[in-house]
Amino acid sequence: MLNNPYSACTSILIGKNATVDGSVMIGRNEDSRPAWPKHFVVHPAKTTPNATFKSTDNTFEMPLPEAAAKYTATPEWSDKYGVFEEDGINEFGVAMSATESTYSNDRVLAADPLVKDGIGEEAMITVTLPYIKSAREGVARLGAIIAQYGTDESNGILFADRDEAWYLETGAGHYWVAQRIPDDGYAVVANQMAIQTIDFDDPDHFMWHPKIREFVVDYSLNPSKTEFNFRNIFGTHNQMDGYYNLPRVWYGQKLFNPHTKQDINSHELPFVQRAENLLSLEDAQQFLGSHFQETPFDPIGKGPVEDRKRYRPVSLATTQESHILQLRQYAQPELAGIHWLAMGVTAQSVYVPFYAGITDTPADYQRGKVTYSPDSAYWVFKQAGVMVDAHYKAFGDQLADVQKELRQAFGRSVIETDRVAKNLAGSELRTYLTQHSLQNAELALTKYRALTADLITKATAFSPLSYRQDLNL
Repeated sequence: MLNNPYSACTSILIGKNATVDGSVMIGRNEDSRPAWPKHFVVHPAKTTPNATFKSTDNTFEMPLPEAAAKYTATPEWSDKYGVFEEDGINEFGVAMSATESTYSNDRVLAADPLVKDGIGEEAMITVTLPYIKSAREGVARLGAIIAQYGTDESNGILFADRDEAWYLETGAGHYWVAQRIPDDGYAVVANQMAIQTIDFDDPDHFMWHPKIREFVVDYSLNPSKTEFNFRNIFGTHNQMDGYYNLPRVWYGQKLFNPHTKQDINSHELPFVQRAENLLSLEDAQQFLGSHFQETPFDPIGKGPVEDRKRYRPVSLATTQESHILQLRQYAQPELAGIHWLAMGVTAQSVYVPFYAGITDTPADYQRGKVTYSPDSAYWVFKQAGVMVDAHYKAFGDQLADVQKELRQAFGRSVIETDRVAKNLAGSELRTYLTQHSLQNAELALTKYRALTADLITKATAFSPLSYRQDLNL
């Protein structure tokens, strides 16, 4: 997000043959402000004649199809600056996450400036996800919208279904490309144009604005004599990339390819990698909750002070929510999709599994404003993190124990829910998935509330207004 351009998101995409269970996964940390609540909702399917979308952020407006599919979403507590629905899975088993903020270079923006009243991040989920039946269809729809109306910012957008994962990048006011993540590959992205060489002879794995090649030629934008490298043509190569963006990509690839040696500031880090081992949901969670652990650059590690503050970590205090949208190889879309949602700071929260087939979300996930309130799921997880931050050495292990307990409980819950749900259908299936998803959320809230209560009690002993009696005085 761009409410604060220096606290933007980090993303991961994994193909189905690169995972231990054959699922496709896309995930992202939504970063904006340290106290800016998110909600979690289910939009039912609906039919609206003459439907339109009107932005509350700018004057962007467009007509919508009459029929909108059911989908999950995480809108902001206020729509004053836009709805920012950010992520979700629709009833057809299509997942979308928007957006990964990126930066276009001056020469392409001179040729095709950003459009002040074009589509922005805040609108992309709302005008796309309810109207698509595959990831590829999502790329085509959003790409056409960007080409027609223009965009007011540079972004990367993630799409997935149970067969494919796609990453779309906008490079200027109207031009875009998209690449399918190879089935045996993964990608981590961190606020930099990521897609590299475009193969215009391979429409199965690449999509693009129909006139992007002419645009690049007409304005003499390509520095290469031999290839069309989107990152090099449209992106930046500056100091902020070296300290703010590239280290996060380096760390993700270090986690999944530990024997591959790369420079932390390299501008040549590949977009697509093949991991040394098959990747799990826990691997994706670990990356999105990471902060350079086991390196000198960990902000809460033991490295030199100057190193601990040198690079921006993946997980940080401005994260509003983190999600992993997992599409598994089940025939029923309601069961195949799991919307794993961690409210607040990823490293201090826990991913709760919500099945795509749910018909409602917990009341606490639909509440919360900018001022703390104890009945808001966002603030429950955020409060625990604030308590740990104040006394990390004393409380960090206790938080980790609760997270571990919940991860195991949710793993067991998914196994048991799958076992029963695969034999259900229709309303019976949706009711069952909703019930178990709500139970998982309630367990997480109960455990985190108990953790916070215990930490507050223990923190009373840490007051600087303390005195120890010395009877020899």
